[in-house]
Amino acid sequence: MTQWQQPGDRLTLHQIRRWNTGVWILLGVLPTAVAVLDAPPGRKYWLLGLLALIALCHTVVLTRPRNPVLHPRAYLGVLALVLGAASYLLDGGAAFYIVSLPQFWLFTRAPRDAITLSGAAALFTVFGGTLGQGWSPQFLTGNAVFTVVAYAAGVGLGLWMHRFIGQSNERQEQLTAELAVTQEELAAAHQRQGAAEERERLAREIHDTLAQGFASIVVLAEAARSAADTHPARCAQQLTSIEQTARENFAEARVLVGSAPESGVAPGSLATTLRRTLDRFVQDTGLTVTAELPDLELDQRTRVALLRCTQESLANVRKHSGAGTVGVVLAGFPGGVELEITDDGRGFVVEESHGFGLDGMRRRMAELDGELSVTSSLGDGTRVLATLPVQPQDGS
Repeated sequence: MTQWQQPGDRLTLHQIRRWNTGVWILLGVLPTAVAVLDAPPGRKYWLLGLLALIALCHTVVLTRPRNPVLHPRAYLGVLALVLGAASYLLDGGAAFYIVSLPQFWLFTRAPRDAITLSGAAALFTVFGGTLGQGWSPQFLTGNAVFTVVAYAAGVGLGLWMHRFIGQSNERQEQLTAELAVTQEELAAAHQRQGAAEERERLAREIHDTLAQGFASIVVLAEAARSAADTHPARCAQQLTSIEQTARENFAEARVLVGSAPESGVAPGSLATTLRRTLDRFVQDTGLTVTAELPDLELDQRTRVALLRCTQESLANVRKHSGAGTVGVVLAGFPGGVELEITDDGRGFVVEESHGFGLDGMRRRMAELDGELSVTSSLGDGTRVLATLPVQPQDGS
């Protein structure tokens, strides 16, 4: 199969064959038929019959190329004989040969077959014209020369086209192979990126839930141990908090391993969940908390993000700030919602803080096209402001 007969190019080759058929009929068959109309009846009917035969064979090969009776090579052999006969009956058939020459390249599988069959057709054309006119100088300078020149030009052009198309197909195959490799590499990169993003998400979730819960359990356990002998009631309260925190951690662990539906924030109002979180914080730390928490109807992702932001901020207050008072304000505005958490603790230099918690909050906000602003300085407390672009509806 030639390079231009690859399965992906069959439609294009078929279109070229159809276009060539129209040219062949218009410039080859019809002019030859018209030219023989004034010939003696014997020659006229013979040539018209041969033209009808070769036109029928051409139609069969064009419409049924896999026909077992008339193979394309057999058709080209018949065409060569008809060209020789037409040259004999018309005393020369160079024009018909030239118009028919592309078929020897369009209906063959290899350049060698095209060269051989078109050469045989050229030989028959010259020989038929010689029989019709004899070895006259006019013939030798006319139809025979044009036939030989057309054959040589056809071989040169055909080989060049075959080489050009072969190189194009090789380049196409190379590009296809490179594309396949690139797609595989891209898929692998996406897979690695997805795995990295999933690891980062799990690390953030573990830090914001399990790690904070375990840290609370450690602090509460230390306080309960200290109060075991002197303040039994306080110790019992702290043990209750430890139990509750452990249960919450267990529930969060089930979410992380996929054995429970996503939890953390009950459907509906975020304010209820935040109040419960703040009550636990007051119970565990004894700090004073002021809160403004209107009921806002928000989507699940927004509620989870704001809850995690609150939990991380409260954990930082408990571990680092030394504050006595914490303020939490939730507010909705057209096109968004914001959560502000402030404390009157010792503060810190924001530029020098590179903790996982703050970075995790920033990334969580960025995933929802939101922003996290942290303002603090030594001795002046800390202000955390989370803003998300949502469309909340005020609840009643």
